Amino acid sequence: MSVVVTRNPPSIDPAVQRQVFGALPTGVTAITGLTSDGAPRGFVVGTFQSLSLDPPLVTFCVDKSSSTWPTLRCLGRFTANILSTEQLPVCRALSRKGEEKFRGIEYEESPLGTPRIPGAVAWVDCEVLSEVVAGDHYVIVGSIEELVAGQGEALLFRGGKFGEFTLWPTPASDGKA
Repeated sequence: MSVVVTRNPPSIDPAVQRQVFGALPTGVTAITGLTSDGAPRGFVVGTFQSLSLDPPLVTFCVDKSSSTWPTLRCLGRFTANILSTEQLPVCRALSRKGEEKFRGIEYEESPLGTPRIPGAVAWVDCEVLSEVVAGDHYVIVGSIEELVAGQGEALLFRGGKFGEFTLWPTPASDGKA
């Protein structure tokens, strides 16, 4: 099902929109799959998130101009590799254009036959459930088939820069609400 906007939307400056939403940190996730001839493919998103607990679903968005998504769409399955702070080189490699993104990136095959990149904070193996056209992106919904927790801190992206989350000490409670 596609969503069609029939009203005239307000004129929003794309530069201001990037500035506003660039202030919001996002996790960095590599979406990966294997082609029918066994070649690994993947790309990076900052939009991966849990959608539903019952049934267990996830979602992410991908630009319509992606040359990788059509290949993974046809396979019907993917692994979401939630990248760790140690995996900035993996992020940079999978953010490039072209089919040689996986050069030098090690991976293990999941039970679904999709690439899991060692060192990730977690792996979420999914079947593609649906795809919705939304402006210049596709919104993908995946059905979770398996979850595996790794270790480390998640790689974050904010304001055009990569980083990690820093915990602040919790102030002692003084009994006041």
